[in-house]
Amino acid sequence: MMVLSPMQAKQQSSGWLEAARQGMEIEAEAIRAAGRRLDDNLTRAVDLILAHPGKIVVTGLGKSGYVAKKIVATLCSTGTPAVFLHAAEASHGDLGIYSPGDPTVMVSKSGSTAELLDLIPFLRDLPSPRVGILGNPRSPLADEMDVVLDASVAREADPGNLAATASATVALVLGHALTVALMQARNFGVEDFGRYHPGGHMGRSLRLTARDALHGRDEVAWARSGDSLKQVVIAMSHHPLGAACVVDSDAKLIGLITDGDLRRALEAHDDIRGLRAADVMTANPITIGPEIRLWDALRLMENRPSQISVLPVVDPASGRCLGLLRVHDIYRADLE
Repeated sequence: MMVLSPMQAKQQSSGWLEAARQGMEIEAEAIRAAGRRLDDNLTRAVDLILAHPGKIVVTGLGKSGYVAKKIVATLCSTGTPAVFLHAAEASHGDLGIYSPGDPTVMVSKSGSTAELLDLIPFLRDLPSPRVGILGNPRSPLADEMDVVLDASVAREADPGNLAATASATVALVLGHALTVALMQARNFGVEDFGRYHPGGHMGRSLRLTARDALHGRDEVAWARSGDSLKQVVIAMSHHPLGAACVVDSDAKLIGLITDGDLRRALEAHDDIRGLRAADVMTANPITIGPEIRLWDALRLMENRPSQISVLPVVDPASGRCLGLLRVHDIYRADLE
């Protein structure tokens, strides 16, 4: 076995990295080209699917079959019932999944897959309107489709132009484009998405609100503006949520002191004995209402130049601080 010198190994790994980047650029350009080609056929496909109250059957074989399965999963999760049909198993009894009028989406790179062509007579007789996501829009399958979405690519992403890389990506992206258009047509919104995703982090964060997950009054460190910094630190040690809420006599929030605020105070002052809560707090901090979805609270925390990990929850009617919500509480696996 030839042993490479450190320089040779570095040059070789650099070549691998360049090949990976070039592959990604090829796929990205293939997607852009498919987007430029997108036309009224997409609208026709949406109309065809909306005209039928039942499910969609999506079929393919090989790599196209895996793409078809992912399209089915995305359709189902966004309000369009869909099932996957294995093209090779279809003629051995699996055609029983069809009801008359169910549209069929066929995914094929070549547009000449024999197993898909064998389905055409059955689909005509059913009848089943047909949408093709095809890598060859001038193929035998294309001639049998009611609508064709052009999934052709200039080349694959691998150096030998062999593996179904760019072609599979474009087929999947077109399936996603069709799904997004159907979501728009059905006015499928956040509430609907949460209903179809009741489990997992996303489902919980769409279904639950800050009120469901906040730490209430007995769990939070509270302070008044005139409290000494030592008093604030003691309160935060007893209630280690990462912050103390500074409130007035009516429990209205006037500031927030985080662990970061304490560190900055220590860095800025050699003697902290004279510091009060008002000296180190962040006045008028970012807050949320109790009815905001956890999903929106998380985006408020994370989609910013400087991320925050805790938010005061304030009653919008009275201005009273109800408690604290931490990012950890949103991600917590056992949150119910």
